[in-house]
Amino acid sequence: MKMIQRFLLLLAAAVLLNPVGQLRAAEQPLLKVMSFNIRYGAANDGTNSWPERKDLVLETIRAFDPDLLGLQEVLGFQADFLKEKLKDFGFHGVGREDGKEKGEYVPLMYRKSRFTLEDAGHFWLSETPDVAGSKSWDSSLPRMLSWVALRDRKNDRVIVFANVHFDHRGPQARLESAKLMRTRWEEFQHDNMPLIITGDFNTDEDKAPYAALVNAEGFSGTKLVDSYRVTHPQRSPNEESFGAWTGVREGSRIDWILHSPDLVTRQSVINYTQDNGRYPSDHYPVEAVLRYR
Repeated sequence: MKMIQRFLLLLAAAVLLNPVGQLRAAEQPLLKVMSFNIRYGAANDGTNSWPERKDLVLETIRAFDPDLLGLQEVLGFQADFLKEKLKDFGFHGVGREDGKEKGEYVPLMYRKSRFTLEDAGHFWLSETPDVAGSKSWDSSLPRMLSWVALRDRKNDRVIVFANVHFDHRGPQARLESAKLMRTRWEEFQHDNMPLIITGDFNTDEDKAPYAALVNAEGFSGTKLVDSYRVTHPQRSPNEESFGAWTGVREGSRIDWILHSPDLVTRQSVINYTQDNGRYPSDHYPVEAVLRYR
């Protein structure tokens, strides 16, 4: 539990280090956040293979120009490409199989000119979360969460930014993963502790994992905020975030940007970027503009 304890201590430190806000709401700095499942690059995707679309992935990221970027399904060579092309960003991530370089990453990238890295870590979505490569319940693969604590130079506040990818087959694993995340959040929860979570949750907002995370169902703590639902309060049948290369929009979101009530959503969209019918990934990136409360 060493890594989990350090994560919780860091959350506590964020509260102690964050000064009482002196700026009026209108003067609070904005945060541009993107969550993007870029499809693992070793897949046999034919014309949608990584070499054919990596530049479009890069263009899509640059077009939104995020301050914080959470990525899913990233293999080492894809990480190397993005680090090389996005030199203004810091990078934190490891392979889920061994906690080093083997397997997919759920990395975070952050704008170095704006943020100072205070601390960082990972834990696995299992009954032994400090064991690299571990899996539990009905999970088909090891799954993990990576996080960073960043001091924002614009207001000297420390925020916690986490990124996750839930299992695609195991409904129990998805629920237990949400419960694990919620439990860690509630073990040390205070006001003025900004938290942002990006991820591919492989489930929609009708299911129990969403209820546990966002609505705190079964828990006593503060609800989290679904940024997209704030700016789109009327649910639409065309909110799919997994396009499967086809451009389909009919369906429900499985990719979310969540945040604590310390932040306010100003804007949130699903980005349907394509180039002559070619999409950067089988998922659409989701984007949000947040403001400190």
